[in-house]
Amino acid sequence: MKIANFIIGLFLLLSTSIFGQNTFTLSSKDLGGETTKKHEFNGFGCDGENQSPQLFWKNAPKETKSFAITMYDPDAPTGSGFWHWVVFDIPSNINELVTSAGNPTTDLLPKGAIQSLTDYGIKGFGGPCPPVGHGYHQYIITVYALKTDKLGLDENATPAIVGFNLWANTLAKASIIAYYKR
Repeated sequence: MKIANFIIGLFLLLSTSIFGQNTFTLSSKDLGGETTKKHEFNGFGCDGENQSPQLFWKNAPKETKSFAITMYDPDAPTGSGFWHWVVFDIPSNINELVTSAGNPTTDLLPKGAIQSLTDYGIKGFGGPCPPVGHGYHQYIITVYALKTDKLGLDENATPAIVGFNLWANTLAKASIIAYYKR
């Protein structure tokens, strides 16, 4: 009986260690499965409030030196998708962006974080604005745990250049997807 209890206890301990590991996770108090008018871009034919969502992440790798966040629409009828938000050089001691942090005039981003160009040609958050009648678009919001404290880029960096540098420096990433149509 003692051996059986020992084996069961060992199995439970190992299964918790193997299967119950904490994974890098991104979540939002502002987003469910869909974005809303609150997040929709104000311009480009849209009239939303253009508020970036609150984002929270946990369980980043211990080696993380900074974070980056992107929002991408792979369903945009451009042939290459559409980048709606690009933020990098977020210090490693930060694990949340508050609602509207993507608005450059609010000064809500952590000190040192940089918002670079989107495919709208603006710096900061540019919310969803899919063509009317085009159906639901996916908006993939990703947080990247990076092995460098700075990407060495500035606010004029294009999404492709930032993406190249993210790819070269990513330790882990986590995403959430929200949908939107007009």
